Amino acid sequence: MMPVVLAQTVPAVELGDFSFFNQFLQAHIVVKIVILGLLAASVWSWAIIVDKYLQFGRARRQGEKFERVFWSGQSLEELYGSLSHGVNHSMPALFVAAMREWKRSHEGGTRASDSVNMRIDKVLNVAISREMERLEKRLLFLANVGSIAPFVGLFGTVWGIMTSFQAIAVSKNTNLAVVAPGIAEALFATALGLFAAIPAVIFYNKFTSELAHQNNRLEWFADEFSTILSRQLEDRS
Repeated sequence: MMPVVLAQTVPAVELGDFSFFNQFLQAHIVVKIVILGLLAASVWSWAIIVDKYLQFGRARRQGEKFERVFWSGQSLEELYGSLSHGVNHSMPALFVAAMREWKRSHEGGTRASDSVNMRIDKVLNVAISREMERLEKRLLFLANVGSIAPFVGLFGTVWGIMTSFQAIAVSKNTNLAVVAPGIAEALFATALGLFAAIPAVIFYNKFTSELAHQNNRLEWFADEFSTILSRQLEDRS
């Protein structure tokens, strides 16, 4: 009678062992650092995305509301009086800065319209630069996350695969139970890299487009308002 050879059974891997939390606990310290860094970058990116989405929406609404009031026929002095004591951004900030310089020139007794126009144009350009700097703040972080996060995830992937091959070499066994944990770590790091990078790239491109549109609107308003003030200076001279 032929002897019966009993096959060596491999313990079944519980489904819970492949949860994200357990994968993190079982991962190599280098992969843990990669995962924590990508999670932190993703959370901070989403905080910036929400803040910038609200900020650009606020600037757009303020500009539209101000344009309606500005072109409604209300006097410049009344509009300046209602805006000069508040914190203004977007078009109201340009209007207040230009009107303040215009009033200072008149109070100082300056009669040369060319020099006044030059100062008003400079004030408007500075106000536009400040507004653009305010809107651009922290956008560079989104660009960096979008370009760097996939490579950081790839680094975690390479390290996880190295862990798998080391486990194979130590155990001299290519069983799935030996290989799977390292491969899971690798795929987890790759997924987190993409999870952090894709929204950052999408919203960075969206905000860059919004920034260019806002800059064009401010420059158009600055040119129109500078022309109005120049005409008033000529009428008074």
